Amino acid sequence: MKTCLLIVDDHGEIRRLVRLTFDPDRHEIHEAVDGAEALALARRVRPRVVLLDVMMPGPLNGLEVCRGLKAEPLLSGLHVVLLSARGQRSDIDAGLAAGADGYFVKPFSPVALLDHVERLVQAEGAR
Repeated sequence: MKTCLLIVDDHGEIRRLVRLTFDPDRHEIHEAVDGAEALALARRVRPRVVLLDVMMPGPLNGLEVCRGLKAEPLLSGLHVVLLSARGQRSDIDAGLAAGADGYFVKPFSPVALLDHVERLVQAEGAR
């Protein structure tokens, strides 16, 4: 069974980089360009993992989207991994406080991101 992923970033090249990190034979990949689209799409496709940019245009930033996803009863058990150019300790702490299951500072290692997502999914399966 494929793992459903949602990639949320306003930059197409970042979405492409992240998409190319994951094997399409093992992952069902969806994409959104902003927070509102991410929330709507997540409710529809119910991903297991959301890879979410922190700084996006529009009324919802990634931290707000993360809190919204984690509060949604339909999405219980969802994992959110934040991707951000902001790498100060306070930024990372804010992301984790919002409920994120991981925080990667851009530029990040695609292999490290893949490994982290696989560990999240495997740990879920072990429960």
